[in-house]
Amino acid sequence: MITTRRPSGQDFPPIARNRRAPGPAILAANARGGPTHRRPTVSYQGPSRRPTQRLPVARVPTAPPPVPRHPQVRRPPLRRPPPRRRPGRILATILGVLALAIIGFAGYVDRSLQRTDALADYPGRIAATAGTNWLIVGSDSRAGLTPDQEARLTTGDEAAAGGGRTDTIMLMHIPALTGNGQLTLVSLPRDSSVPLAGHGRVKLNATFAIGGPTLLVRTVEQVTGVHVDHYAEIGFGGFAGLVDDVGGVQMCPTEPISDPLAGLHIPAGCQVLDGPQALGYVRTRATPRADLDRVVHQREFLGALIARAGSPAVLLNPFHSLPLAVDAPKTITVDNGDHVWNLAGLGWAMRSLSNGNAVTETVPIAGFGPVTDGSSGVLWDRAQAARLFDALAQDQPVR
Repeated sequence: MITTRRPSGQDFPPIARNRRAPGPAILAANARGGPTHRRPTVSYQGPSRRPTQRLPVARVPTAPPPVPRHPQVRRPPLRRPPPRRRPGRILATILGVLALAIIGFAGYVDRSLQRTDALADYPGRIAATAGTNWLIVGSDSRAGLTPDQEARLTTGDEAAAGGGRTDTIMLMHIPALTGNGQLTLVSLPRDSSVPLAGHGRVKLNATFAIGGPTLLVRTVEQVTGVHVDHYAEIGFGGFAGLVDDVGGVQMCPTEPISDPLAGLHIPAGCQVLDGPQALGYVRTRATPRADLDRVVHQREFLGALIARAGSPAVLLNPFHSLPLAVDAPKTITVDNGDHVWNLAGLGWAMRSLSNGNAVTETVPIAGFGPVTDGSSGVLWDRAQAARLFDALAQDQPVR
């Protein structure tokens, strides 16, 4: 029941809203399909004696008061600790890069080497002997030289010289690690009189002109009894170029030398020889003992050249080391089975030539005698030569 109050303070008759449960009549009507509800009736009653009632006001739930937050303290960003330096790893990386560079460069040099079948097998060849033996040859080949280079080096053309021959023939013996031998460099005079099947007696360098490196190696093995394990050859142009690459080589001749045929005119005393002068120095026979003095000059110069090429002044100077590294492989001819590491071992062993730790010899000479072509050849002292070469073959001291 809701009551209202008039402005003047008098009450309206109460309005009653009866919401009673439907009676039997309504239920019967619903059963007959009639309306399911009827309009409510409003009746007015007299003033209510009860005090005015107020409808309850639904309260909207309010949000709880916000929880006070503590002021956010800004912290400095976390810094990652600097990486720990690991010297071992850095050093290993550097060494790895250097190793790859060295391997790559060694492969390039090995592919650039000139090769020939110098150590071909033949019936009755001498079996391998103790130690390691190199046959080192300096040929007078003019192959690849221009007319200007031939004039500068005073070599003449190859046709006028009668074909390519060897001006330098040396047998290098490197002792085994467990042997008793000595590092020995033996010069074989190019005019040595040697037997050659089908040709009688010829000079040793003629075998190179007849049959190339193969026949030369075969002849050396047969007359010495020493098995040749490696072969290295360098020509006129390559030799002079290597000397220029290292900036020249100092030599100290005791007497002045003047040889127009070799293009050499130098005074006595220490001086630096350039490429053409160095070539003339190892070729000249304008000395009292001619060819015998020449083989001594060749051994001396070879030791000085190796010492110069391995010195810091060359290795640490790119203007010398780079040209040398590029030119050397193109001017050196080796056997098909030889590689750059074999040459490295030869170069390391030949360093002993410059400091006096190697034995240098010339085949003992007995005199001179005619050869088949009518010229005079060098005759070996057979007994002394046999003792020398037997010591090399057995890796024993020669002195």
